[in-house]
Amino acid sequence: QVQLVESVGGLVQAGGSLRLSCAASGSIFRRNTMGWYRQAPGKQRELVATISTGGSTTYADSVKGRFTISRDNAKTTVYLQMNSLKPEDTAVYYCNLDNLNNANVNNVISRHWGQGTQVTVSS
Repeated sequence: QVQLVESVGGLVQAGGSLRLSCAASGSIFRRNTMGWYRQAPGKQRELVATISTGGSTTYADSVKGRFTISRDNAKTTVYLQMNSLKPEDTAVYYCNLDNLNNANVNNVISRHWGQGTQVTVSS
């Protein structure tokens, strides 16, 4: 089992900043990817950003240049620094951890989710 504990989101004005964190514990593989997804009302869950244990990152086009993902491998904590927030960033943000096959990192052995935290950006 893997437990993911997310920080509380919040309400911020457009143009503002917010930082989310997520601490993982439990059965975490040596090779894993952690990340953030989000789901706005009436929309599907979408990828925001991911980061591997090696530090490789991916970002959704909509957040490139505004959001930065980082991680502390010693504590298995992932952070999402969100700057220049827009009303369209309003969503429930979910922390994710994928345990990977050590021999083939494209093989996801198990996927885990946090409970989600609300981020609301007012115009």
